Amino acid sequence: MNVRWLLRPVRRLWPQKVRNRLALIYAMLFFVAGSALLGLTYGLVASSLSTRPPAVTTAGNQALSDLKDEFSGQEFATLKHECLPTTGTLAGPPVPASLRAACKQLATAYAAGAAAGSQAQRGDALRNLLVFSLVGLGVMTVASGGLGWFMSGRVLRPVRVITETARRASEQHLGERLALTGATDELKELADTFDDMLERLDSAFATQRRFVANASHELRTPLTVMRTAIDVTLAKPSPTARQLTDMAVRVRRSIGRAEAMVEALLTLAVSDQGRLSTEFSDLATWAEDAIDAATPEIERLDLHVVAELDPAETTGDPQLLERMIWNLVDNAVRHNEPGGWITLRTGSSDAAAYLEIANSGPFVPDDAVPSLFEPFRRLETRAGVRDGVGLGLSIARSVVSAHGATVTARSQPDGGLDISVVIPRDRTAVRGPLLSLEPALDGQVNGGVNGHDAERRKQP
Repeated sequence: MNVRWLLRPVRRLWPQKVRNRLALIYAMLFFVAGSALLGLTYGLVASSLSTRPPAVTTAGNQALSDLKDEFSGQEFATLKHECLPTTGTLAGPPVPASLRAACKQLATAYAAGAAAGSQAQRGDALRNLLVFSLVGLGVMTVASGGLGWFMSGRVLRPVRVITETARRASEQHLGERLALTGATDELKELADTFDDMLERLDSAFATQRRFVANASHELRTPLTVMRTAIDVTLAKPSPTARQLTDMAVRVRRSIGRAEAMVEALLTLAVSDQGRLSTEFSDLATWAEDAIDAATPEIERLDLHVVAELDPAETTGDPQLLERMIWNLVDNAVRHNEPGGWITLRTGSSDAAAYLEIANSGPFVPDDAVPSLFEPFRRLETRAGVRDGVGLGLSIARSVVSAHGATVTARSQPDGGLDISVVIPRDRTAVRGPLLSLEPALDGQVNGGVNGHDAERRKQP
């Protein structure tokens, strides 16, 4: 608590903006490095300048004082002339024997004076070096802080652009992109990631708006039918019992369509959330139940069904897996032609459990196959049957995605679709695309599913 209390004023004074913090850090680092360099330079210069011991200076001063006491001013000047060499010569005239002791004292005093001058010059040099270095260090520290503030502003400019773009982004304004150019550094990677996020959000919002619009249109259709049937019946002066019965039948049919639509939307929402229960399931069991449920329509269209339902044990949400298989079977029956055929196969390997269903029917272009898995998408050649709600394959794809599986769809040359679903044992190993236009099975799965292609092509 005491440390935090002591650091509280520092935190209050510490800059809040990254640009100011970087500038201050740059200045502090420069000051520390400059101080270390200044100390090193000062030490080297001080050690390179010679120093004289204080004893030499003291002895010289004492000898000079004794000579001044012994000789008068004129005599001292004559002594200096006799003892010291003349300027510009290497040596003076011979010194008389009577003055040799005095000349020795004078030489000692001269050496002490030279040492004192050298010491004074050394002190002035070190003092000037220290003063000018400290002033230069202070000026350059301030300059480094300003330069750091300028450079940090340039470096952080993409961050400001990202911030401004994020503030402007909204559900109605997601088309703007940063499109940052320059070196491929961390900031460009951040900008590219932000652009990808905006792209995904824009696509998600567009898909959501389209989904809501299509759902509203599809739900409005049965309501309009019910309103029209009721209004037409009530507009008659005396509706008969038959007319009322016909109205009730049309209303009941419209209610059933609306109920199926709502149920499909709820199933799609649950599978999109990805919150699944994990239970043991066998795809072969659900496939057999789906065929049994579609038997009346299969008999009405006189469809030839080939079912090879080998065990396909996996784990997942039983209700969603059952709905996925039911939708695939219902799609194969609903968009078939009288006298057509359906093949349904299930099986498993060490790597995955699979289900494949193929059917005859109208020809589907290859480029139109992915659109069939979008909500409320119908092809004109497949739109003759209007009993469906347009969500069957969308729900199947959503369930596949929730289980970490893959769905493979392709068009057949003679018409109809060939759809395969592969649910791997190890869900974390799935890295491929969710929806593919080419067979994506391998190993035993590939042999087990696609080994009968030639036979399937020959179905009546």
